Amino acid sequence: MSRNTLFVFAKISPKAAHLEDARAALLAMLPATHAEPGCLQFELHSSPDDGCLYLYEEWVDRQALDDHHRQPHTKAVVAQFEQWLAVPTEVTLLHRVRDATH
Repeated sequence: MSRNTLFVFAKISPKAAHLEDARAALLAMLPATHAEPGCLQFELHSSPDDGCLYLYEEWVDRQALDDHHRQPHTKAVVAQFEQWLAVPTEVTLLHRVRDATH
């Protein structure tokens, strides 16, 4: 695995009335996202406690993530979410920390 591998954690907070719409839109984009050349992992999770959806993503590098955001399937979901979100999506970008032996 490349040292440039980029991990993304996204907390998506849809309005209660749009939770199922948001879930369905994200699930629908999974196959196209998984097929993108730089996608190593793109998984949707939900919390039983807070009504939020969470994405766990792994990309070969920042360029792959940027390319993902330019895809029609991604742009379509982002456009839908403009009306569905209670608050803006919280996104955290991370790189794995390894010791000098790895």
